[in-house]
Amino acid sequence: MDFIELCQSRFSARSYTPQQVEREKLEYILEAARLAPSAVNFQPWSFLVIREEEGRSKVQECYHRDWFKSAPCYIIVCADHSQSWKRKIDGKDFADVDASIAIEHLCLAATSLGLGTCWVCNFDPEKLRTNFDIPANLEPIAILPVGYPITDPSEKQTNRSRKPITDIVRWEKF
Repeated sequence: MDFIELCQSRFSARSYTPQQVEREKLEYILEAARLAPSAVNFQPWSFLVIREEEGRSKVQECYHRDWFKSAPCYIIVCADHSQSWKRKIDGKDFADVDASIAIEHLCLAATSLGLGTCWVCNFDPEKLRTNFDIPANLEPIAILPVGYPITDPSEKQTNRSRKPITDIVRWEKF
């Protein structure tokens, strides 16, 4: 499949089979994230993979949705503010931007393997920090449930709309 087809087949999976995700598949998607671009190539990210039941329960304490509990694996993506590039003119810290690029690499790589993900940002970051002893220099950016989706990822999602390109692209001036 070409890249546009891959992007079209990615969706926010909110229902997973109980099948465990093979470690080699997780390593593949984590390698895709490792290769993501970042500002000045500083790579200010950390990934915490949670597969065991005890850890999964701790993740679930931070985001209370029934569908979320069906995921057999979670990847907690953190941005490292001590390692990120800061723009000199205004001090803009690119840690969250860089982590977000890595997250999308994770999502697309997972889709390419027939796995589902859902980019979860509506969680309790302090509870997550406490539950997993996340160091102060790391900011939890997202939790990605990862698993085999019950909905076939190759099915076109009818409820996913996108703005027309004419609404989002300007040529040469605004």
